[in-house]
Amino acid sequence: MKTKEMEQLKNKPDAELLNEIKKSKDKLWELQVDLRAGKTKNASEIANLKKLIARMNTAISERKNTKTEKKS
Repeated sequence: MKTKEMEQLKNKPDAELLNEIKKSKDKLWELQVDLRAGKTKNASEIANLKKLIARMNTAISERKNTKTEKKS
């Protein structure tokens, strides 16, 4: 992922990121079901979606960690 794209994730509000994570997890579930049913052969899309979810979670946790450090 490009640095610019990661910066965009970091600049989004937590609520928006959590909403996107939920949508991405729903899409991931659909892709996994389709893959098992033989409807799709694109396993790389599943891997990319998992990575995107992890990046969004990382952006949220980094933000929480910096808030915690500032309070101490």
